[in-house]
Amino acid sequence: MTHHDAALLAALADATEDLIVFDLDGIEARHESLLEELPGVDVRFAMKACPLDEVISCLALKGAGVDAASPDEIAQAIAAGVPPERIHYGNPVKSDRNIADAHRLGVRDYATDSTEDVAAIALHAPGVRVFCRLATDGYGALWGLSDKFGCSAGDAVRVLRAARDAGLIPSGLSVHVGSQQMTTEAWQRAFDDLTDVLEVLAGHGIALDHVNLGGGLPALGYLDRHGEPFAPSLDKMFAAMREGMERCAQVPGHRLRFVVEPGRHLVADHGAVRAHVARLSTRTGADGEPRRWLYLSAGKFNGLYEMDDVRYPLVFPTRPSGPLVPVTVAGPTCDSADTQAPGHVLVPEGLASGDPVWVLSSGAYAISYQSRGFNGIKPLPHICVRGEGG
Repeated sequence: MTHHDAALLAALADATEDLIVFDLDGIEARHESLLEELPGVDVRFAMKACPLDEVISCLALKGAGVDAASPDEIAQAIAAGVPPERIHYGNPVKSDRNIADAHRLGVRDYATDSTEDVAAIALHAPGVRVFCRLATDGYGALWGLSDKFGCSAGDAVRVLRAARDAGLIPSGLSVHVGSQQMTTEAWQRAFDDLTDVLEVLAGHGIALDHVNLGGGLPALGYLDRHGEPFAPSLDKMFAAMREGMERCAQVPGHRLRFVVEPGRHLVADHGAVRAHVARLSTRTGADGEPRRWLYLSAGKFNGLYEMDDVRYPLVFPTRPSGPLVPVTVAGPTCDSADTQAPGHVLVPEGLASGDPVWVLSSGAYAISYQSRGFNGIKPLPHICVRGEGG
């Protein structure tokens, strides 16, 4: 529990009903730590990871901007105090109307990965700055983000030349090494690609001013299927990033600043769900063996959407005495996908319906992915706390 804040745990202990808790001091501290590791880098919070005004505002006051994926996110960020010049429209998938709406709201930085998108930006947002996203293979990440986004090195040169010819400002290159990236090698390969493309662009007389390193920095509190910490080596990742940025900066013909767009890295470990036990039951499986199931009041459709890809640490604050038993954890709905870690989670055998459970490191996407009431189960409310508990 070393990644979880005292104020967060205190709020969970005080809660008598199910809810999601976010500790703003913890989020701010993670942001400050990131800036210490990557000095001079501009932070654009990937707001899709936690689209709460309180979170966006507290980071904006620390100088962060946002990576937005739609005009509605852009409008929310502005209302929460983010200046338009600190908003990056990072989604390469945009309609003509999306582009025009973002331009009307004052956004001047746009991600792209195709000449068709460049033509639309030139028509509906003339004169803006474009960042061409390079494709990555997603190696080493829990969510690879490959195929749908990004273009080849050769396409990137064509895209930025087309942007220049269309009267846009070819401002930068961007990458995304995949969400919850666990390796340094992915960063090293991304910088190899970036430096290669920077050299080719300089030969075409295109001078860039930014490299956007996207997201991918991991949360620290997730568990593997055996209940052990994933333990990504942040020190090695940051060292690889600093070395890669230095390599990019040494490519002649460009004067580069760097941007990062963390999402879960900032919020996952500083948010948690207070849920309760619906039932601990035992049923015979298809193999004839007894299987225990722990049904919780929160699951895939109300806060824990990523439960089939990561294991969140579970804490039972009123833990009954007795042995631990292996269970499959499931949410409260009638959807069979609402389960995680079949037979691999150890919980107290004496758990009873109504017992509280804290689901830690669940702050990323807990708000974003909630349904509007699947099976009549309402989205969880949220609170934000500070170190003094308020």
